[in-house]
Amino acid sequence: MAGVLYVVATPIGNLGDISARACQALADADLIACEDTRHSRPLLEHLGIGTPLTAYHDHNESDASPRLIGRLRAGETVALISDAGTPLISDPGYRLVRAAREAGIRVVPFPGATALIAALSVSGLPSDRFLFVGFPPRGGDERRRWLGGLAAEPGTLICYESGRRAAATLADLAAVLGGRRRAVVARELTKRFETILDGELADLAARVAGDPEQQLGELVLLVEGDRRADDERGAADQRRILAILAEELPLKQAVALTARITGGNRNRLYREALAGQTQE
Repeated sequence: MAGVLYVVATPIGNLGDISARACQALADADLIACEDTRHSRPLLEHLGIGTPLTAYHDHNESDASPRLIGRLRAGETVALISDAGTPLISDPGYRLVRAAREAGIRVVPFPGATALIAALSVSGLPSDRFLFVGFPPRGGDERRRWLGGLAAEPGTLICYESGRRAAATLADLAAVLGGRRRAVVARELTKRFETILDGELADLAARVAGDPEQQLGELVLLVEGDRRADDERGAADQRRILAILAEELPLKQAVALTARITGGNRNRLYREALAGQTQE
C-alpha cells in the first residue's frame, strides 16, 4: 500500500502554537521534508522529535518531488513542513501535493498557524471576503503596476512583506490605492516584538518610514478593499426605497423612514429628493 503525505503547520513564532496532533504526526512520519534542515532541526529538538529530515525548497522542488513520491509509493509516510506556518502558503509544496494526489496517494492536513489568518483575525478589517496575494514585486515600477491591478478588488487585500521593504511598499500602496484607505501592519506576529498598527495608508506609510524598529522582521500588510461598488449599490437601494415611499407619504416623512430603513444620511437623502423633483 502507498504511504501518506502529511501537510503539517508549524509555529510562525511562538513554539507553543503547534498542536499535539501535529507533533504526533511529525514523530510518526518516516521522513520530514522541510525548507531548511538547519532551521527546522532546532524546532524538532525542542519537541523531542528525532525523525530524519530532508531538504525540500524552491530550488530543488522539481527534483525532490519525484524522489519523495517514490518513497510514498513504497509505503512510507512523509511529513511536509515549511520554515514557519502552513506549507504552500507562499512556501514550496504545491508540486509535491499535486503529484501525490495525481498518484492516488492520500494527503492529510494538520492545520495550525498561518500568519495571514492570524493578522486578519485581529485587524478589524472586513473578513467576509479577502484576497491573499503573497509577496509584492520588489521593483518599484513593477510593484506599482501590480498594485494597479488590485485597486478595484472589493475584498480585504493581504500580502506579506519584509521589514526592509515595508516603507516603500506602504508608500506605493497609498499612492496607487489611495492614502485614505484603512490598513493594518502586523509585524513579527506571536514573537517577542509583535506590533500591530492600524490607520489610513498614508499615515501608516509615514509612521513606518519614520520608525526603524517597524522596518525589522516579517510583516503582514492588510488593506481595506475598494468599497465603491458597495457604496453605489447602497445609494441605489436608498433612492429606490425613497421613490416608493414618496409616492405614498409626504417627502419629509418618506425621507425619514428611508433613513431609518437603510441607515442613509437624512439630509443627503432630502437634498437628492428635492434635486430630483426640480429636474422633473
